[in-house]
Amino acid sequence: MTNFKANTMQTVSVAQAKAHLSELLGLVEGGNELQIARRGRAIARLVPEPKAVATTPFDFNALAAFVDGQPQAPSNSVVAMRQQDV
Repeated sequence: MTNFKANTMQTVSVAQAKAHLSELLGLVEGGNELQIARRGRAIARLVPEPKAVATTPFDFNALAAFVDGQPQAPSNSVVAMRQQDV
């Protein structure tokens, strides 16, 4: 195992990244960011994926209750509006 340090921004060479990709991904999963450099010039950055926001399942029953609670419009309301415009 190499001496990559957690909780520090590190720069690794392409060769190191290829040789130790699994270990580097483990550091990134732990919240660390890494730069990958080619000939001393940074060309890429490995950053952790943003954490997913926990969502509650959609409440279809609440939607149905809301829709059912809306006032009923006459089924010919569009036709009536068009006739008023003529």
